[in-house]
Amino acid sequence: MTTGIGIRTAQARSERLKGQIHVYDGVGKGKSQAALGVVLRSIGLGIHTGAQTRVLLLRFLKGPGRTYDEDAAIEALQRGFPHLIDQVRTGRAEFFGADDITRFDKLEAQRGWDVAKGAIASGLYSVVVLDELNPVLDLGLLAIDEVVQTLKRKPEDLEIIATGRGAPQPLLDIADLHSEMKPYPDAGHGMEGIEIYTGSGKGKSTSALGKALQAIGKGISQDKSHRVLIMQWLKGGVGYTEDAAIAALHQSYPNLVDHQRCGRDAIVWRGQQQELDYIEAERGWEIARAAIASGLYKTIILDELNPTVDLELLPQQPIVQALLRKPRDTEVIITGRYKNPPAYFDLASTHSEVFNHKHYAEKGVDLKRGVDF
Repeated sequence: MTTGIGIRTAQARSERLKGQIHVYDGVGKGKSQAALGVVLRSIGLGIHTGAQTRVLLLRFLKGPGRTYDEDAAIEALQRGFPHLIDQVRTGRAEFFGADDITRFDKLEAQRGWDVAKGAIASGLYSVVVLDELNPVLDLGLLAIDEVVQTLKRKPEDLEIIATGRGAPQPLLDIADLHSEMKPYPDAGHGMEGIEIYTGSGKGKSTSALGKALQAIGKGISQDKSHRVLIMQWLKGGVGYTEDAAIAALHQSYPNLVDHQRCGRDAIVWRGQQQELDYIEAERGWEIARAAIASGLYKTIILDELNPTVDLELLPQQPIVQALLRKPRDTEVIITGRYKNPPAYFDLASTHSEVFNHKHYAEKGVDLKRGVDF
């Protein structure tokens, strides 16, 4: 959880037991990736603690016959963690609007919702992802009142994640968390393979974890080894469940995932930077710079680089130069909030700003290991 600029360690936190309803919407990229990131962290924590975490991925409007960005990530999850993930896809294989709705679309939406209702009532799942539920409701393919009432009656410990554009107000009214992904102004004209996730809302680092899964899954489908580096700044402490998620990936895909972390086990406040903060930030950048130049990695995640630069712990120009010289087929994912936009923002071809409209932490609800941190 971000406080000010620094990142608060996960140690010594009380944890909530009650599951929450998460809604990710907006026209920006990262919604489904964020959901998959939560899934990975939940599974990783389950493996780490010995408690079985079972997940249902119910994907509306994504019928067979079309390839989607998250398909590869889901394949990596299913191969790596068999018996923990169930997937159901419904709908047509092409896009359509309100004027093109057919009886088949309504039947497919209802089929998916019948599966969802059974899964929610069963108590068998820890996490249920309702991918693209928002546009299904917006198109009127399901009765919003029935959906809302079913979600309100969910088992107490179940996490529900709904994604997609156009979340209707009745769903937002019962949501405990609402993050909206918006395209950053003037984004989309930069270099292919540079993505940035910023903003105050939840979903930045979790979207990056989804990208790591996607890279590994694409390698599997192409019979190639797509290596991933996850470099984290301002996270020098212990107790973050990214560790459990990454350890789970190591267990299933040895030699594909490298993880490095730098920083103190403390919040770094503006104007109170210590010498060690500069040393640790530079140490992390040297690792990242060499990785970008090497061409050994398919995907490199620079988690919390933005606040590190914003705190002036790293200069901007070396980062700009390293990104300009990156290999064409290397993806670089940069996350974190900021006060002053750094120069490398202009290089991104994808830039989503995550807006926080609602978060249960603001109501005093404890965070949950494996979902929130």
